[in-house]
Parts: sequence; C-alpha cells; structure tokens
Amino acid sequence: MNTISASLAASSGPVVRRVPLPLTALQKLLIPMGAVLFDLLFWNQETGLNLALYTVFVVGATLAGLPRHAAAWRSGYFRLMLAGTLLSAGCVVWYGSGAACLACVASLAMLLGYLNQPHLKLVVYALLTAVAGAARVLPGLVPYLSMPKSAGWGRTRFYGRLLVLPLVVLGVFHVLFVLANPVYARLTDTVLLHLGEWLAALLPAISVPHLLFFLLGLALTAGALVVVPFHFLLDHESRFGEFVRRQRDQVASFGVRRPDFRSRDRRTLDLRKEYLAALAVFGLVNVLLLVVNVIDIRWIWFGFRPEPGFDLTQFVHEGTYVLILSILVAMGIVLWFFRRNLNFYQQGLPALRWGATVWVLQNAVLAVSVGLRNYYYILHTELAYKRIGVYGFLLLTLFGLLTVLLKIWQRRSAYSLVRLNGLAAYGLLLLLALGNWEIWIARYNLSPRFQTLNLGFLLAMPERVLPELAARQTVLDGMTRIIISPPGAYTETTATPTEARAAIRLRIQQWQQNYPQYHHWQSWTHAESAAYETLRD
Repeated sequence: MNTISASLAASSGPVVRRVPLPLTALQKLLIPMGAVLFDLLFWNQETGLNLALYTVFVVGATLAGLPRHAAAWRSGYFRLMLAGTLLSAGCVVWYGSGAACLACVASLAMLLGYLNQPHLKLVVYALLTAVAGAARVLPGLVPYLSMPKSAGWGRTRFYGRLLVLPLVVLGVFHVLFVLANPVYARLTDTVLLHLGEWLAALLPAISVPHLLFFLLGLALTAGALVVVPFHFLLDHESRFGEFVRRQRDQVASFGVRRPDFRSRDRRTLDLRKEYLAALAVFGLVNVLLLVVNVIDIRWIWFGFRPEPGFDLTQFVHEGTYVLILSILVAMGIVLWFFRRNLNFYQQGLPALRWGATVWVLQNAVLAVSVGLRNYYYILHTELAYKRIGVYGFLLLTLFGLLTVLLKIWQRRSAYSLVRLNGLAAYGLLLLLALGNWEIWIARYNLSPRFQTLNLGFLLAMPERVLPELAARQTVLDGMTRIIISPPGAYTETTATPTEARAAIRLRIQQWQQNYPQYHHWQSWTHAESAAYETLRD
C-alpha cells in the first residue's frame, strides 16, 4: 500500500504518535472492510477457506495500492514471497494442514516485510520488519478511534440539525402511507419484524471477547495495509557482505606484532598459530570421524537387521540426536576458523581447505547414516511426524554443508550462509505445505506387515484420516498389539481388534454428527469435505 512519508518514521525506534497517520482514501475504505471480513471469517471458526480468503484480500489490497514503479517489484525476494503466499493459500484450501497454515502466515508476513524494505535479503529480517512495521502503525490509528474534537463535534451538530427537517417530513409521510395503503402497512410490519429478529440475534453475539476479537482483526488489517518504514534491520544488514574481507588491523601475520595494536594482539591468536591449530583439529577429527563412518557403513549401510531384544528406539532417538549435534558442532568449527584472515593465508590455505572439505564430506556421510537410522525405525515400527521432521532437518543439514563448502572455497561470509540457508528453510516449509502427510502416515502404519499399531495416534489426527481407518480395518485382525491410548498418555492402553473397530466406529459417528453442525463454509477444506462425503456414501 501507500508508504507513509519518511518524516513520520525518521526514527527506527518506538514512536508515540500524537497525530493520526495520513491514510489514503483506499486505505480508509479497506481497513474497516478488512476488519469486518476478519470477524466474519474467523470468529468461532476453524482454519480453512477463511485463511485463504483473508490472505487473498490482503495481497490484493497490497498490490492495488502498489505503484508499478515501486522498488518492491524489482525485488526477487518480494516476488518469491508473493508466489509462496498464493501457493500456500491454495494448500490451505486443499489440505487444511498445520504446515500449510504456517507456510501461508509466514509467507504473507515476509511479503509485507519485503514490501516495507524491498532491499532486504534475510527472510528472518523481513519477518521481523513486518512485525515491527505493524507495531508502529497501531499508535497512529488511535486518533481515528477517539472522540471528535470541538471543531468536528460542531460540524456533526450542523449536519444533524440540517437532517432534522427531512427526517420529520419522512416520518409524517410514512405514517400517512401506512394508514392509507394496507399493502404498504404489511410490508412495513414485515420489515420491522425482520429487523427486530436481526437485532435480537445481534445483541447476544456482541460480547467483550467478540469486541476484542474485532479489534484484533482491525489491528491486523491496518498493520498489513499501512506501511510505515522500519529501517533498523536493513541498516544492520547493510553492514555485512557476501564474502570475507581481509582485516589487517585485527590479526597479526607470521608472528609480527604491530606496536599500535599490542593489546589486541594479546587477545588474538597469531595467524600462523591459528593455522596450525585449525590444521591439527581438522586432521585429528578427520581420523576420528573416519573410524565412526567406517563403523556405520559396515554396520548400518548394508544388511542391517536388528537382533532380538535390540532397543531400536534408543538406537534411533539417542543416536540421531547426538549425531545431528555433532554435525552442527562441526559446521560451527569450520565457520569459526574460516571467519577472517585464514582465508588469505596462502602458504597453508590449500591444505587447510582440503582438510576442511574432507571433514565436511565426512559429515555428509554421517548425515546419510542418520537418515538410515531413521529409515530403519520407520521400516520396523511406524511413521510419525518426528520421523518426517528428521528427514526435513537432514535436507537442511546437507544444504548447509554445501554452503559451508562454498564458504571454504569462495570465501563466503557467515551472512551469505545465513541468507542461503534461510531461503532453503523457507523452501522446505513450502514443501511440507504441499504434502498430505497425515494420509500418508495412516496408509503406511495400517500396513499388514506390522504387528503393532498405535491406533490412538491415528485417531488423534485430523478427521480427513478417518476414511483411511474405515477402509483398512481388516489389517486389525493381524495385529498382536493395538494401542488405543492417546499420544502423551501416562499409561498405555491396549485393545483387541474388535475393541479397536468399535473405537474407529465411535470416532467416525461423532465426527459425522458434529461436522454439519460445527463446520461452516468459512472453515471448509477440500480434504475434509471429501472425507465426509466418502464416509456418508
């Protein structure tokens, strides 16, 4: 939307505004319209079509007030967030999953952040800029909600007196027409009756929580449609570059101390000593990690079969977390040694780079071993949200290792790595939004090859999973252990196949009774509607 002049936002800190923000005519129309739309879509409703409609409204209003020559159109990040917002909004309507809703809200917020400061690059800074900009809008709207001053009140009285005579004349003629025309009299009674019913239904709906909810919608809409420049994070980001620069005034070279920086040299390792320390670290940990990788390759990669009594849960959970932590520590050590002038130490740079590269590649092998541990757990037990999350994290880890190689060989800065990995994290969020994960989890866990089924976990999933449970009840007969206690229960409750079928039927019956009563068009999703129609047929 139209950007507020820089005079109102010269300071990037919190500002107490004593005058209202100068709003355009389009903004004065769209802000109350958006507040009413927010209340209509979200009050006492679940998330579904309402989130997509409100997102489209904000995006449409934003683009309607954006000039063609605006800097935001030249920002690739802005266009990326625009495409991601529309894509995730479509996923919300189609699946209604939590990942899709999170991706939609995050994409919209970052879109507004890049609209506020089109030259931003970090996605986290764009998100924070959107929040800070919206917070700076709210104080400027308070004068619009306050009582009119003396001049405004005088104008109101003037127009009020001006309308008294027309209203009196209108009332007189209305009474005459009621007395003279019975059809008009019946029409008047009908209108007054419907008006009374509407007021009777409206007054109980007006409550303090509802009023606060409406004010929340007003604040969110205003924060999205009114842009107050927030430069603090852009100024902070502008200090960083894509590549490491040689800093001659911080680290001594070859043991020669400069007399002007003696105190600083005492606190900093000599460049040669730092090189030897890095070479020793990379050499020793490469040998240690080679031993670990050889063990994992021989034990896990080929022909792994858990022995009877083998604790597969401990093997996966504890081993996975520890190995992931070791990979993150390794990445941190590489970033530390290549943070400054070691990137320019020509005498030992080739050996240092190759040592670090071998270490990064070995960590990639270790990440593959973690993925295999996760795969064996899924193969022998069940598929769950955490197992999918581990693979998502491993994808980010492998991408992060690739960016570490870029830092080693191209002298990339830490800022460059944060920027690239932030984009990768956003891409993963969109990928998760595109997946119908609950359905895939239910289909996999209800496979006949398993002897144990955590039915309580499946029953606690969103209702779009219920047709899968109803269609695959025959696999319950082959189960030796069926857990029906909900996730997180302190005690584990098991059931027979007959009791498990009864639990599924009860869950389906409850949803079939509640869905028409509590689900309206605002919370409609394609997956949930299709599930209801399938069960009804």
